[in-house]
Amino acid sequence: MIQYVRMPYMIYDLAIIGGGPAGVAAGVYAARKQLSTIFITKDWNCQSAVSEGIENWIGTVNITGQELAKKLEKHLKAYSGEFVEIHEGEICESVSQNVGVPGDKSSGTFHIKTNRGDYEVGTVLISTGSHRRKLDVPGANRLEHKGLTYCASCDGPMFSGQDVAVIGGGNAAFDSAAQLLAYCKSVTLLNRSEKFRADPGTIEKVSTNSHFKILRNAVPKEVLGDKFVNGLVYTNIISGKEVKIDVSGIFIEIGSTPITDFAKNLVNLNKSGYIITDPANQKTSTVGIWAAGDCTDGLYHQNNIAAGDAVKALEDIYLFLKAK
Repeated sequence: MIQYVRMPYMIYDLAIIGGGPAGVAAGVYAARKQLSTIFITKDWNCQSAVSEGIENWIGTVNITGQELAKKLEKHLKAYSGEFVEIHEGEICESVSQNVGVPGDKSSGTFHIKTNRGDYEVGTVLISTGSHRRKLDVPGANRLEHKGLTYCASCDGPMFSGQDVAVIGGGNAAFDSAAQLLAYCKSVTLLNRSEKFRADPGTIEKVSTNSHFKILRNAVPKEVLGDKFVNGLVYTNIISGKEVKIDVSGIFIEIGSTPITDFAKNLVNLNKSGYIITDPANQKTSTVGIWAAGDCTDGLYHQNNIAAGDAVKALEDIYLFLKAK
């Protein structure tokens, strides 16, 4: 195991926490701007790392999630040089603000504790992403990435001309349905209650499509299929009746859980645990801390947007540090 040892007086300009598209984009820009940076990541995987084919990563026609992760890692390591110190296999456990003490070199900085060490930094960019909430029914785990997926943007085109289902009742579910209707034969949306969490306008826009069907009060019970998804069983909670539908793809949109617990006492989070940011520059409620990507309260969460948000944040961090 690699041991990282730092003298007490070593203070980095910046800490980047997270190794997905947002974190890597920030790391590349930090290196180019010659900011002394510690890059902390458990691994190089993002939510899309499990996708068989990503067709909307700009500049690349089609790439698997694992290929994307490897390319991100390679890009950062090619630029890191003497400025970005990469700590793989580290998990951030907490971030705290150092209390200003006259004569103390760490005054006005942040203390980061990981599973391997402690670090002092001048600024922090949180880009830890989120975890998709998993569908917890028989067959779901076994057939994940074999017809059952958590990303319509990434995997939807592979189901062109086929019958698919979307599980969820929020804006994300209806947005996914709208994407899928562009190329799928039919889309059936299952919502576990009578009412939807999505905006009325969003619901109305999708519902006018003749190839779209809504099943209310429908609770998934089992995902069917041998080597690949071929159906779904749900229970109607009003009648108690079990119903089987034939679909070759199932898209899960039942929410995400942001990875922000380590920072909950330092920055403002919304009721779902996402970090609240200023969309103009990605600043959080705490001076000296920025956030980008799927851990934030941004309206849309995609790889391209995550990378763009991180670049925006780095531009602002650079100006902030140079003004000190």
